[in-house]
Amino acid sequence: MNNRFLLPPEWSPHEATWIGWPYNKSDWPGKFSLIPYIYAEIVKYISRGEKVRIFVQSKEHKLKAEKVLKDCDVSLSNVEFFIKKTDRGWLRDSGPMFVKEGKETRAIDFKFNAWAKYDDYKLDDKIPSFISEKFSLKRIVAEHKEKQVVLEGGAIDSNGKGTLITTEECLLDEKVQTRNPGFTKQDYFEVFKKYFGISNVIWLGKGIIGDDTHGHVDDLCRFVKEDTVVLVSEENSLDENYILLNENKERLQSVYLPNGSRLNVVPLPMPSPQIFKGQRLPASYANFYISNYAVLVPIFNDPNDRIALGILSELFTDRKVIGIHSVDLVWGLGTLHCLTKEQPAC
Repeated sequence: MNNRFLLPPEWSPHEATWIGWPYNKSDWPGKFSLIPYIYAEIVKYISRGEKVRIFVQSKEHKLKAEKVLKDCDVSLSNVEFFIKKTDRGWLRDSGPMFVKEGKETRAIDFKFNAWAKYDDYKLDDKIPSFISEKFSLKRIVAEHKEKQVVLEGGAIDSNGKGTLITTEECLLDEKVQTRNPGFTKQDYFEVFKKYFGISNVIWLGKGIIGDDTHGHVDDLCRFVKEDTVVLVSEENSLDENYILLNENKERLQSVYLPNGSRLNVVPLPMPSPQIFKGQRLPASYANFYISNYAVLVPIFNDPNDRIALGILSELFTDRKVIGIHSVDLVWGLGTLHCLTKEQPAC
């Protein structure tokens, strides 16, 4: 089996971060006018350490984005715009999986089908082709059993040393939002080994309540070092997340890495439930994004904001840890990690 590709960890150096400037008002009904200013805050910090490459829908959309960025005192010197029609802006899931083949960056093209839930995805599914052509990157279509594999970036997390973490709820459920009908854990292992250089897969159970993707791991558990993950934890036994998060904690207690060491698990608190219009939203501090300059962490006007930022500051001593107000952003059913996609440095 081909093991020539490596999926770098998010903390390795980036050439750029990709985002899609917001325009689809159905993602944030009633709150859309606030969202571009949150994006400007995100761009401000990421652009201090790497390029920010932004998809816009048209020249007019680009002008609107530039105005918001300038109003928020964001320098455009490290910002690049690309005009391409998209359906939505969740680049973590629709963008290519950037891997390394030796020193070269390759773009692995998994099929994107809007989390097996929505109909508006055909434009987003072409994003890997667009980026590959613009930057002359070799594009490899991810196939298994003669079919293109469906996989979103938010469904996996890796330590860059052969271990990947994911959830059964997202990838193995045969009744709800089924990505690849009939796929087993062995099928996924073969895919991860072939395209990411993975030798060890950690399977968690369910993702957090309110997650529109049906179990993405980037709201649940994230690698912060080669041998360390943070796992969100709920102390309130009456909360809907309490049982499922404890079940995942139990799974991780018996995990060893390929080098024989035990996986170090650091608990990360959950914010109090974020509910808007009667709907529980997937608010989680685990949806942070590791950029070259800083770790950007969603915060929710909650007492646990300070605790979560403190824990992550102790784990990421080589860069700043900055909270980004996400009470309005999470109404789109995703936050910082969901809307960003890192492109590794050459």
